Amino acid sequence: MRGLLPCWAFIALVAAQGFEADWDAAYTKATAALAKLSQSEKVGLVSGVGWGKGPCSGNTGSARSINYPALCLQDGPLGVRSAASITAFPAGIQAGATWDRALMRERGRALGEETKALGIHVILGPVAGPLGQFAQGGRNWEGFANDPYLSGEATAQTIGGIQEGGAQACVKHYILNEQEKNRETMNSVVDDRTLHELYLWPFAEAVRANVASVMCSYNKIDGKWACENKRVMDDLLKKELGFRGYVLTDWNAQHSTTDSANTGLDMTMPGSDYNGGNVYWGSKLQSAVSSGQVSTSRLDDMVKRILASWYLVKQDSGYPATAIDRRSKNGGPNVQGNHKDVARKVARDGIVLLKNTDGILPLKKPKSIAVLGTDAVPNPKGINSCQDMGCNQGTLTMGWGSGSCTLPYVSSPAEAITTRAKQDSTTVTISATDTSTQAASAAQNADVAIVFITADSGEEYVTVEGHKGDRNNLDAWHNGEALVKAVANVNKNTIVVVHSTGPILMEGFADLANVKAIVWAGLPGQEAGSALADVLYGDVSPSGKMPYSIAKKASDYGTTIQSNTDNFGEGLYIDYRAFDKKSIVLRYEFGFGLSYTTFNYSNLAIAGSPTPGPETGDTIPGGASSLFKTAATVTATITNSGSVVAAEVAQLYLGFPDSAPDTPVRQLRGFEKLNINPGESKSVKFVLRNKDLSYWDATAKKWVVPKGAFAVDVGASSRDLRLNGKISVS
Repeated sequence: MRGLLPCWAFIALVAAQGFEADWDAAYTKATAALAKLSQSEKVGLVSGVGWGKGPCSGNTGSARSINYPALCLQDGPLGVRSAASITAFPAGIQAGATWDRALMRERGRALGEETKALGIHVILGPVAGPLGQFAQGGRNWEGFANDPYLSGEATAQTIGGIQEGGAQACVKHYILNEQEKNRETMNSVVDDRTLHELYLWPFAEAVRANVASVMCSYNKIDGKWACENKRVMDDLLKKELGFRGYVLTDWNAQHSTTDSANTGLDMTMPGSDYNGGNVYWGSKLQSAVSSGQVSTSRLDDMVKRILASWYLVKQDSGYPATAIDRRSKNGGPNVQGNHKDVARKVARDGIVLLKNTDGILPLKKPKSIAVLGTDAVPNPKGINSCQDMGCNQGTLTMGWGSGSCTLPYVSSPAEAITTRAKQDSTTVTISATDTSTQAASAAQNADVAIVFITADSGEEYVTVEGHKGDRNNLDAWHNGEALVKAVANVNKNTIVVVHSTGPILMEGFADLANVKAIVWAGLPGQEAGSALADVLYGDVSPSGKMPYSIAKKASDYGTTIQSNTDNFGEGLYIDYRAFDKKSIVLRYEFGFGLSYTTFNYSNLAIAGSPTPGPETGDTIPGGASSLFKTAATVTATITNSGSVVAAEVAQLYLGFPDSAPDTPVRQLRGFEKLNINPGESKSVKFVLRNKDLSYWDATAKKWVVPKGAFAVDVGASSRDLRLNGKISVS
């Protein structure tokens, strides 16, 4: 086993990526504090007090002797759940669609600041899993992308922001929790290489970013529950990846007392099941320690990990008292600050322009606009009238479940377009209906018709219109395709806006001549309308890129929701990896997105002489130290050849040499977002680490840089590759 390096040796490696941290100093404080605790206090720190018995979703015991409070843990990944006056940020998938590291971090920091201001210690996010094995997956929208590299970068930046804001981040759901159907009984069986190269990758980046905590998931892995699985929690996470924080359960995901303790679990949440039964720790853990079934050193390790994370984020000094209480429905004070500006930027810059025939967008002062569809207006029953957003009524701002939050308000598309249209003396007709005949009647005399369609999903404990978490299909809801066709049949300037938790099938309308534009607006949070109007009217050029692929038919994805066991038979080949392997023609590929300008790519240059062979060095957060050393750099020039100020996401993909067995045609290994003025050229630099050039050798149990020539492709999407070169490894 590799040795652990002292914290100072890796601070420089992680500062720019995640949260700059001194684990050794935190552990020194934790060790000193541990010596002051009784055994009952130690057990209290690792045990939840029980469902509904504290002010937060999860609460632990306190320890007055060290001024340690009852830890407050609260959902969620896009806004503080159960709080009244917070910011409802765009969902993770919208942040992923921005492909903007700085903006991802800014979103995370704002979320962390609001969490701290409410006296909440741990925010249950970001989401690194599910990764999107299934296009219909109910909670894919909580994560960032169907690609491990993009997801890993977004996860790391979000963690950095949250913990800079003062809260502990908790990355979830660890691991292989890819669907909602039977999620609490599903057995996930995956080969070691697929596990490392896809599903573990973003969690490894979270560890490298110095995440404070990791949430183990509901499912079984190779027949053993994730939260009592030694291979997952101890061997992979703590030893191989060098994770120094603590592992806590998903809510009611614990199934034992001694097995969970002895295989690496550090905290149980919420401490009981939802009926107050099945208490596995607390007094039962104390008895197990007293009888020697769980060692005192293991209990001490749990406590030190929890305390170290508390000290790491500096919550031991001046941290506010918890200001919310779920029991009394006290939502706490207003902590929004100016974060609506951050929310608007993420919503706006995550919008993807998929089609723009005849340059219909941006809008050019049309005389009349018809705004059509129920998604264009707020939920008429109230924007927070559905439990945990468990409905698809009105503007779709987020999916449903524990990853949702209370909306302070909604800027609806109809409102924002109407306000903006007044500047041009444009007449706006609103028909908030999904009935084709009514929408067509409202659209037939308008200069421009904007049709809003949706598809929703969420967590399995709520069923919405027959969808129990996962989507039943990839169709637009509420007969969205028929709605678009009916409008396009009577209006030659039809624009389609999609709010969706994941891909939908568009073959029924994407090629229609009268459908001039398709705008993928994702899950934009509270600033839905204002962000969309910014793009529709050209106040900013669209700069989002797809964080997943949109296929022409559902079967093209090659995966379907499973019933009992998920064998991950597709291996490394999900999303664009699968489409490239099978040469499948797509509607819109991963990384695709149009702009109001054009960009030229030139001057590809490659430097560096990577060394072949397996990983080496001591273990630092994220893995072996050699993995994070620079192997090569790639530079290129991007020129704005149009007339509009805009941002471009330059993407780098690697094709591995033949000496790496059964490897995808190309894999994302770099991206940078550049704001460029008309006529201006900017240089983009991609720094490739040894890990980026490695595949996982399941026999040697190591990352290996293979010999041979790597294909280097730089371009505007996974299939729009403008520059080509090679990296030779010998």
